[in-house]
Order: sequence, then structure tokens, then C-alpha cells
Amino acid sequence: MDELLDITKVLDKKLINVDLKSNTKEGVIAELSQMLAKESYLIDEKQFIADVMQREEEGLTGLGEGIAIPHGKSEGVQTTTIAIGKLSNGLEWGSLDDQPVHVIILFAVKDTDATTMHIKLLQKVAIMLADNNFLTSLREANTADEIYELILGR
Repeated sequence: MDELLDITKVLDKKLINVDLKSNTKEGVIAELSQMLAKESYLIDEKQFIADVMQREEEGLTGLGEGIAIPHGKSEGVQTTTIAIGKLSNGLEWGSLDDQPVHVIILFAVKDTDATTMHIKLLQKVAIMLADNNFLTSLREANTADEIYELILGR
């Protein structure tokens, strides 16, 4: 039986930052990765960042509607999770709709969690992002608590 992933198992409120400071894709990925490392989700921050940047070169992770989902399956990940960041000013990401990105959902997937976990996590987030009401609420959220509660309510 192929069930959807319970997002609460990979979501940590400490990994939500509604005030990212970076103004480059690399900077945003590094800033979110620092949160992951601080909370012990990474065992090798540099390796994880390198793996995410490698994945960025392989294809677009800017979905459009102001959302990007960079991700890395990496030996540098201790525990599979997601980190979420918001930018007050949009950032050029190379999105499908060529619009700036305001919300970044960074997937950190432990390499041994293999493809199943990665796919289930992407699938769960994709279902949430397909809901226009959810997207609007996500873009309008101003605190980590608001984003956390919004996602838990899905």
C-alpha cells in the first residue's frame, strides 16, 4: 500500500525562516543549510550544499507562483527533512514562469532513504502547492508559526 508521507514526521518549526537575508540562490541554499546543520539534520553541510547546487544545474527547481523547491539527496544529510524560507524581496531563480521566488522549500534527503522517501516527500509537497488557497496563505504567512500550522493543517 503506497500511502502519502506524513509531513509532520519531517517538519520542524526550527527549520522555518520567514526573513532570509540572502539575495542569491547560492546564498539562500547556504542560509537554509546552516539552519539544518545547527539543528543536527546535516553531518556534512558543505557536501549537502554541493549536492544541492549540483542538482540545481540539472534542472529547474523554480516551480512558478513564487515557489522554489531545491533539493539534495546527500551523504551529508543525517535525517531527511525540509527547511522553509521566505524572502521579502523576490529572487531570480530560473522559474518555469520567469517570476521571482519568494518561498523556498529546501528538501534535505538522506542518501540511504533512497528514492521512495524522496518521491513521497516531493509528492506530498506538490499536492499542497497545487492548492491555490494554500499557495496564497503560504505567501501571506509572516511567521514560522503561521507556516508550520498551515502545513500541519494539510
